[in-house]
Amino acid sequence: MTDTKGKVVAVNGNMVSVEFDGNVSLNEVGYVNVAGTKLKGEVIRIRGNTCQMQIYEMTKGISTDCTVEFTSDLLSVEVGPGLLGQVYDGLQNPLPNLAEVSGYFLERGVYLSPLNEEKKWDFTPTAKPGDKVFAGDAIGTVPEGPFTHKILVPFGFLGEYTVKSIAKAGSYKIHDKMAVLVDEKGKSHDVMMSFKWPVKRAVDCYAERLKPEETMVTKVRLIDTFYPVAKGGTYCIPGPFGAGKTVLQHTTSRNADVDIVIIAACGERAGEVVETLTEFPELTDPRTGKSLMERTIIICNTSSMPVASREASCYTGVTLAEYYRQMGLNVLLLADSTSRWAQAMREMSGRLEEIPGEEAFPAYLESTIASFYERAGIVKLRDGNIGSVTIGGTVSPAGGNFEEPVTQATLKVVGAFHGLSRERSDARRYPAIDPIESWSKYKPVINPASVKYVKGIFNRGTEVNSMMKVVGEEGTSLEDFIYYLKSEFMDAVYMQQNSFDDVDAACDVERQRYVFRKLLTIMGSEYQVQDKNDARVFFNTLRQNFIDWNYKPWNSAEFKAAEKTIDKTYAEKNGTVVPEAKSLLKDGE
Repeated sequence: MTDTKGKVVAVNGNMVSVEFDGNVSLNEVGYVNVAGTKLKGEVIRIRGNTCQMQIYEMTKGISTDCTVEFTSDLLSVEVGPGLLGQVYDGLQNPLPNLAEVSGYFLERGVYLSPLNEEKKWDFTPTAKPGDKVFAGDAIGTVPEGPFTHKILVPFGFLGEYTVKSIAKAGSYKIHDKMAVLVDEKGKSHDVMMSFKWPVKRAVDCYAERLKPEETMVTKVRLIDTFYPVAKGGTYCIPGPFGAGKTVLQHTTSRNADVDIVIIAACGERAGEVVETLTEFPELTDPRTGKSLMERTIIICNTSSMPVASREASCYTGVTLAEYYRQMGLNVLLLADSTSRWAQAMREMSGRLEEIPGEEAFPAYLESTIASFYERAGIVKLRDGNIGSVTIGGTVSPAGGNFEEPVTQATLKVVGAFHGLSRERSDARRYPAIDPIESWSKYKPVINPASVKYVKGIFNRGTEVNSMMKVVGEEGTSLEDFIYYLKSEFMDAVYMQQNSFDDVDAACDVERQRYVFRKLLTIMGSEYQVQDKNDARVFFNTLRQNFIDWNYKPWNSAEFKAAEKTIDKTYAEKNGTVVPEAKSLLKDGE
């Protein structure tokens, strides 16, 4: 705490106005004293000797006679060993520990240490006296779950430091002194296993920022082949309620080619958050065969919690992601849902009496969303290792309207758009990513020319389907009708995927390339069919054969037998590959 004190002079929902005597900084943390209970808040505007604070707790009982204590610290998180497997709220309070203290109904004003202060970690030094180090450099390691957790020089250390002394190998607590560093002015600084970092300041302790190019494989065919995400890239998943966002997140979390997954539930409905909390510990990590929680951090803030905490959840999540990125790890941050955060911004902007933008959202909505997604990226560290933060944000537009401000502001800054369709969801076509509306700027795992060719056939078949709704099947030529059947075939056998089947839930890159080559052959062939009914029977038979093939383990005897059945069905109609498709098949995948 500092000597700066204040007094509440006005209360408007979760925003309080405070008159202070002394120095106060923007984003500084302060505590409002309500009958002996200290409620945490953050300074969001300063006007002369009056500031406005957003309170991260229920504001019942705050009145104009309440005092305020300022800390001089910015809203921060504590980083160090022990973060993995934790469940936090937006302020980094460990919820299981909070429940032990408060019971099922959490009390306001209770703040606990985010890391276990009594647990001992097996420390191995990697630096030695006399070494020159900078912020973000490793001075030692400890084992944490399946990873080697690097003990880093705090990110706030500016300039070059010399290691004066370092602890010997052994077991230590997170607040034990691990090293003493001397700065360029000769001043000594103690370094512990953990330190704090402001959540709204991006971590920039790296040598070079790189362009995201390597695909983050999700093992979801529709994403990896048609709408890929790059490691260090950004993407958004807007869609109406019930369109399958949660299942898609679980599938991505389990199968994505990343080291660590961070879930930031920033204002979702309590039922969905509870589903995440109960199901994630039950999910099996395909890498280790153990619980997925061993490499997961969950930050949950339900819609019934104070709205200001939604913003804290997003920033807490991305800061923890950046911390593990500094160790050369690949991190996936899933923010669900940024619409709730934007609604909290709109509410606070209204209380600040700012000039509103479209649909009463603040005028700075776009810049705020952009600054959040800009913290994604792939970087080259000073030690030569590569680390990345990939951010995927879900958006919940009212009525599934993608033209609303939050979705549009997000689309301007992300590299991939996975728009969920109510129509596909109602038809049980999962994942319900709309293949017409969605797009990606990143490179797919399959030859882009082949993807473009197959997508062109699908788009034409979709156009024929729309035309048939007007003129009927009778008014459609046989050629166009086959395009329609090809698009329906491709949708059923490749774009749709069963997330609850042990085999079909995860399709690795090797299998995707092999299956897509078969798909390219079928889509790029001409067939000798007598009429529309003959064509329909053929493609329906082929579709069922292909779906059965998807459920067979890769390269098993059953897999090869199912492939032979497909080839036999294909040969019955004397399928002939057209020159363009033949050229793509010759080039390979």
